[in-house]
Amino acid sequence: MVLTKIALRYLVSKKAHNAVNIISIISVLGVVVTTAALVCVLSVFNGFRGLIMDRLAKLDPPIAITAVQGKTIADADSVLTVVNSVPGVKLAMPVVEDNALAIFADYQMPVRLKGVPDAYNQLTQVDSVLVDGVWMMRDQVSAYAVAGVGPALRLHVRPGYLRMLQLYAPQRQGRVNLANPMGAFTSDSLFVAGIFQLQQNAYDADLIYVPLDMARRLFDYDTQATAIEVSLTPDADEATVMRHFQQALGSRYAVKNRLMQQATAFRLVNIEKWMAFLLMAFILIIATFNVISTLSLLIIEKDESITTLRNLGATRSQVTRIFVMVGWLIALVGAVGGVVLGLLLCLGQQTFGWLKLGGDPATMIVHAYPVTVVWTDVLVVFALVSAIGALTSLVITLIMRRRLNG
Repeated sequence: MVLTKIALRYLVSKKAHNAVNIISIISVLGVVVTTAALVCVLSVFNGFRGLIMDRLAKLDPPIAITAVQGKTIADADSVLTVVNSVPGVKLAMPVVEDNALAIFADYQMPVRLKGVPDAYNQLTQVDSVLVDGVWMMRDQVSAYAVAGVGPALRLHVRPGYLRMLQLYAPQRQGRVNLANPMGAFTSDSLFVAGIFQLQQNAYDADLIYVPLDMARRLFDYDTQATAIEVSLTPDADEATVMRHFQQALGSRYAVKNRLMQQATAFRLVNIEKWMAFLLMAFILIIATFNVISTLSLLIIEKDESITTLRNLGATRSQVTRIFVMVGWLIALVGAVGGVVLGLLLCLGQQTFGWLKLGGDPATMIVHAYPVTVVWTDVLVVFALVSAIGALTSLVITLIMRRRLNG
């Protein structure tokens, strides 16, 4: 306790040389600012991750079941029966997704067709991202499509047009007749009922929703499906339901939640997050050299005090521990101050949106950097600062031993 009081006095008391005071303040501020920057950077990446998750949740089902081998689930109706028997399932629907060619008037483009049941908007939140028209797969007159904003712009198609959208898909069986190449395609046509925009290129660029029976007809399927998509009741535990699915269906099927469905996108975000963390960690390590320099100057300045302590009976180990504690105090003050400052900045950004994103506000999902504080990240920052504090203490111990032995 006495050694801690001496260390605290050495840290906060006015030094004989003004330069030592300035360097001490800079050392503490360096740790504080870098620690705060770490908290803010990690929180911003968490904010972007949450934003992506929120957007993808509009169209991605909570759980998707696909075949491990092959492109399709051979008997989707049987799998659907098994899925519906699991407690916690609210809705389960087969979908068919494949590539096709879309033609409207003089415009054409390759698209990704997704055949879905009429009530598919009850399983996902596709209604919430419609920018024109309505969600509708069919009425008494015709079948309808709901297209992404990409196909709508490139094909110059909108809801309410009387011209029908033409869809062509290559036949899976049979030989191509070179005299009649169009005979190798299955075709169908429908009107466009709505346009959606998720502001995620993977969906907006080429996706078109069509009725499930039309997609099966185009791609030569009968009861097959490329996936079974499932939504859960509010009280259902996702992990438990997924485990029951896997046990009931066996190893031939893959059961994926939203994170697993978008594993590549979230992996890239996490890689960028921890690369930024490593860069900031290097900056923090460089800032630690200021702490070591400050303690080295403090040791030189307190040379007479060290002699007095030795004359009063303090051992070399006790004198060394005093300066080690000074290093730990700097790390502790820097860590606590930095975390508090970082949390305050994150709270201010969440509340007031100080830092704005560049670009046209009319086309942006959010106008300010999104911020989400995750406490495990704060603990990681604390652990990093503690590890650097331990490294500083080791260096100071070596310096003191050499000085006292000399």
